[in-house]
Amino acid sequence: MKPLLLSLFFFIFTSTYSKAQGLHTIKGRTIDTASTTLLSGTSIAVLNAKDSTLVKFTRTAENGSFELTGIKNGKFILLVSYPKYADFVDHFTLDSTTQVKDYGKINLTGMAKILADVIIKGNRTAIKIKGDTTEFDPKAYNIEPNSKVEDLIKQFPGFQVDKDGKITAQGKTVPKVLVDGEEFFGDDPTLVTKNLRADMVESVQLYDKASDQASFTGIDDGEKTKTLNIKLKEDKKNGYFGKVQGGYGTKDFYQGQAMFNKFWGKKKFSTYGILGNNGTVGLGWDDRDKYSGSSGLTVSDDGGMYFNYSGGDDFDSYDGKYNGQGLPMARTGGLHFDNKWNKDKESLNTNYKIGSIRVKGSRNSISQNNLASGSQFSTSDEDFDNDMFRQKLDATYEIKIDTTLTMKVSVDGALKKSNTSNHYKTTTNGENDYFLNSSDRMITNEADDQNFNMNLLLTKKLKKKGRTLSLNLNQSINKNSSEGYLKSENKTRIIETETILDSLTNQLKVNDITNNSFKLNAAYTEPLSKTLTVILNYGLTLMNGKSDRRSFNQSGSGRYDMLDTLYSNNFELNQTINQGGAIFNYKKGKTVINFGSKFSGVNFKQNDVYHNRTYIRNFVNYMPQASYQYRFSQQKSLRINYDGNTSQPSLDQLQPVRVNNDPFNVVKGNQDLRPSFRSSINTNYNSYKVLTNQSIWLSGSYSFTSNPIISDVNTDGAGKSTYTYINFSDKMQTNFYLYGQIGRKIKFLDMNVGLNVDANGNSNYNYITTNQNRVLNNTKNYTYGGGLNVSKYKEKKYNFYVRFGPTYNISRVSVGSNSDGIGYTGYFYGNVQLPAKFEISSDGDYQYNGKTQVLNKSFERFIWNASLGKKFFKSESLKFSLTVNDILNQNVGFNRMATNTTISETRNTTIQRYLMFSVSWDFNKMGGGIKTQK
Repeated sequence: MKPLLLSLFFFIFTSTYSKAQGLHTIKGRTIDTASTTLLSGTSIAVLNAKDSTLVKFTRTAENGSFELTGIKNGKFILLVSYPKYADFVDHFTLDSTTQVKDYGKINLTGMAKILADVIIKGNRTAIKIKGDTTEFDPKAYNIEPNSKVEDLIKQFPGFQVDKDGKITAQGKTVPKVLVDGEEFFGDDPTLVTKNLRADMVESVQLYDKASDQASFTGIDDGEKTKTLNIKLKEDKKNGYFGKVQGGYGTKDFYQGQAMFNKFWGKKKFSTYGILGNNGTVGLGWDDRDKYSGSSGLTVSDDGGMYFNYSGGDDFDSYDGKYNGQGLPMARTGGLHFDNKWNKDKESLNTNYKIGSIRVKGSRNSISQNNLASGSQFSTSDEDFDNDMFRQKLDATYEIKIDTTLTMKVSVDGALKKSNTSNHYKTTTNGENDYFLNSSDRMITNEADDQNFNMNLLLTKKLKKKGRTLSLNLNQSINKNSSEGYLKSENKTRIIETETILDSLTNQLKVNDITNNSFKLNAAYTEPLSKTLTVILNYGLTLMNGKSDRRSFNQSGSGRYDMLDTLYSNNFELNQTINQGGAIFNYKKGKTVINFGSKFSGVNFKQNDVYHNRTYIRNFVNYMPQASYQYRFSQQKSLRINYDGNTSQPSLDQLQPVRVNNDPFNVVKGNQDLRPSFRSSINTNYNSYKVLTNQSIWLSGSYSFTSNPIISDVNTDGAGKSTYTYINFSDKMQTNFYLYGQIGRKIKFLDMNVGLNVDANGNSNYNYITTNQNRVLNNTKNYTYGGGLNVSKYKEKKYNFYVRFGPTYNISRVSVGSNSDGIGYTGYFYGNVQLPAKFEISSDGDYQYNGKTQVLNKSFERFIWNASLGKKFFKSESLKFSLTVNDILNQNVGFNRMATNTTISETRNTTIQRYLMFSVSWDFNKMGGGIKTQK
């Protein structure tokens, strides 16, 4: 009996002891970081890490201490909250090795004293909002071996990356990607996103990059560029990495690509090369020729005017862009080097790029021009063959002369040679296929461009805190020379006699264009109080340009030596611009306010050398601006901007360059034009919730133009349109844009879900005259859309992303026919890991445009690509792939647009189905040893 009682006693004791061993205690004490004050009444919550449900809750005692008991084994989150203090969040695990979890002193920081981050101890939040900057932590996302930055940012909420690598973030295009805040080949984001390894990244920042002067003063000057900054891990800044890839496919498609990057100390060296005809061009160069555009003259921010290279005709200097139209063949390469020395007081950043691209293809378009007397219908067929070779070198040197004085010098130059050949066949008919006119034009052109720019920025901090002085000097020289031929056969119906008039043009076009400018800008900041600062600005700009465009007819000898004075133009331009302004900056607590204005007075003088005429115009541009920013917390902010700008008429509108490349569209000048004024309001709201991983982005803009400059088009019975421009004071032209996105993780599905809506539209006016009947036309174009996106990642198994949504386009005109239609867009990509290191990847892009009242055919395409790959070695650095591009062979270039009274649809040749076998090798050595992603 006694042994039985002893055994029963031992069993009860051990059971009780074991049960007690499975329960845990959590304790600690909360203290103000700055004042060391004990914080009584602090909220203490223990949440289940799996679903964030509440497990235990208490408040701290008068001495700031707390203790929670009876907690079982498991994974938990400790959330410590106190009004007007940053939350303390910690992920922890309780098991048999931890009986008591003692946090000791938990230091809480007041929100008013936090300037950069939410303090989260022991855990990284996926997203942090620091003023205008949204920062993403790669550790919160999924990184496969040898995956690239592009694969990482595809997982960020509010981000989209298309098949060409173009990045859209929070509804806006991201044209610039930096590495550790430095330019990396300058102007081709894909060179970073497609080649830099994701496991090297410490964080990714998204923000609107301000100008150098605004970055120094801290006061917004309105110059912004949506930018991604890739911050590298410290241990990844010593070693080398790279990638080599090559492939060959059916229909003689091929691709070769190589990149090598080396880091040592403060130095960074990179080189790359691309060769292929499958659409991977790697040219970038979005800066283009600084003074090119669609009209004979472009206007800069300070009101200055430059001659562009095209002059409003088709004799344009090809810029080397490839946007999916035609079949490209590209060869490009580059070198990059940057270094910091002298205790980071001096730095140098250099880039050299060289490349060529040739694009051949065709375009076919149909259009309907709605007139008061009826409609005209046009068809156009174009064959093009464009070739460009370009070199560009840039360098930036910065030195911190002392703790108060900094100098930054930037120099860049580019040489470009282009050859273009365009063959157009157009026909215009009236109602019932009544022939009006036709044109068969062949235009060839050879152009040489030279661009040089130098910029010097001096910044000085004066004795009084917040008092600064900066000086910016800029010199630019841009030259273009071209030689081309226009051969045109035109037919026009003479309505009165019902006869067809034939006309021929055979001319040599020789153009020489030069733009020079010198700019000086000085800015002085003065703190008026602890919360208010003013920046005073003065600028002086001296500009001159020459545009000599000569047309030669053939003489009896067959040589092009007879100057056609009617279509020859020689303009000389001189300008002096004085600019001044004041902008105030108010900062207090969570609020930042900027407001002020700039004024520029322009003295404009242009000489028409061939016709011995001088045109003088003096005008003032007014540019008010204001912004309001409020940070509710470190994860939530609101920003509202207002910008106003006086818009002067362009030279094409005042005194157009005379061209004869298109005899059925002629522009006449109006020297009585007055300026218009455009006001724009922009709003942005960002919010991110840590525990639920919920992100919200809202943005919108609305602009209206008073006294707009509109077109007045007179179209005769034969389909010839003569354009002139007038001021329209009765109504304002408007534009709007709205974008909203919300995303969060659905925990029970372990899936990320996002929802977005967007809308944009505009309302414009123009006059239409036919048969002496002049009417006002109001064109309204609106687009509404939305979409749902879903993504999921299962480590070592699969990942996928799907986006789909409808669009509805509204095109309304007061003269002619409306053209409304519904559409759908969709996109997906996925990857499945198979045994033996095989993987299947696939992506698809779906587009549907329904028929409209004008365009009676719908358009649908689904571009589906897939590949089968096999990885080798433990590091999975070697990969063989078999890829099928456009499996269904549905890739057709397509675009619809509506402007004023014209609705058009264009289709063009592009890359279609092919199969390619490729091999890629990723290599790296960091920190003295081989690093591989487990």
